[in-house]
Amino acid sequence: MDMPHEVIREIGIALSAAQRGGKSATSKPWKGEGPGVMEIVSDFDTDPHRAVYTVTFKKAVYVVHCFQKKWPTGRKTAKTDVNLIRERLRAARQDYRQRYGKEAE
Repeated sequence: MDMPHEVIREIGIALSAAQRGGKSATSKPWKGEGPGVMEIVSDFDTDPHRAVYTVTFKKAVYVVHCFQKKWPTGRKTAKTDVNLIRERLRAARQDYRQRYGKEAE
């Protein structure tokens, strides 16, 4: 919640669309993990912010990471953020199976 209010609002609107089975114009596939993992792009006041979430589950949308992109790494997402996203995606899959069972995927 340490992002500008405008960014939080934009991410919230995009997540609301995802929860209803849609896709916001600010969402795009995240290239780091394959299908079903999406990235919300918010470039507020020249500061790029991102939120990564998964839509691979029938009963839930998991937001796995929200962050401000830092330019020293170029256009690529920092390796620390990529590793954190992958770790949290594994945790989301495990949590989903515990909550809903494997057949709910």
